Amino acid sequence: MKRATIGSSVTFSYIGTLDNGRIFYSSDEQGSLTVTLGSGELFPALEQAIVGMADGEVKNIYLTAEAAYGPRLPENILTLSRAMFPADKEITTGQKLQLEFKGGVKRNMVVTEVSGTEVTLDGNHGLAGLDLTFALRVDRVE
Repeated sequence: MKRATIGSSVTFSYIGTLDNGRIFYSSDEQGSLTVTLGSGELFPALEQAIVGMADGEVKNIYLTAEAAYGPRLPENILTLSRAMFPADKEITTGQKLQLEFKGGVKRNMVVTEVSGTEVTLDGNHGLAGLDLTFALRVDRVE
């Protein structure tokens, strides 16, 4: 039975949940993933938990926020003047926008608050600051 090592191509299915039980990903709905361990496609802690697993093996893997998307950073929250956006563009809470910063760097932001004069945007990943649990099954190791 072949076991996953760094450099292995691994196909796996998982259900990802938060501490409150909310599902943030289900391969039942979105499909299984195939990655090459060691290529940087996964969080290093998740890769290390998969190393040594074999076809059909199941494991619950817990990652702290720091080992996953990191903490929520206040510097990733911007409050901008509403005048910086086109007057005819509707801006609503929950809307996703892509902003271009100096040097051509683009960031995806989520509108968290809108007033008549200001728009607050959050550039943190939606799962930043949250601990994650993966109910993971290895489907194939190559």
